[in-house]
Amino acid sequence: MKFMLMMSCPRDGYEQYMKWPKALIEANVVFMREFARKLKDSGELVAAEGLAAPTQATRVYLGRDRKPVTDGVFPETKEFLAGWWIVDVDGAERAHQIAAEAAHAPGQGDAPLAIEVRRVMQGHDDLG
Repeated sequence: MKFMLMMSCPRDGYEQYMKWPKALIEANVVFMREFARKLKDSGELVAAEGLAAPTQATRVYLGRDRKPVTDGVFPETKEFLAGWWIVDVDGAERAHQIAAEAAHAPGQGDAPLAIEVRRVMQGHDDLG
């Protein structure tokens, strides 16, 4: 079963991150690289990516002339997707274990990250 593990951050999360002490940023990067390597070595990692800052994001919808219309990020949004992993594991229990490990990446403050876990639908049978 495939699961997507999503890491979000507050609206100013990217700016906050860049203000962390250099040693803490380096520890976070080392943790994330080691975490990805461990998942890859176990055969559980399908894909993982970090995302650019929300200030670089656009929303796209279809205009009346059938051409794409872009708009900036809406200010009422409080959290943004910062990065994700897709893992292929035996079930939700393992996906939750992996998410819990990711949640303890080095960072500022004592609270672990919140990682959202959602199953990736594999076909029509998953709808219902």
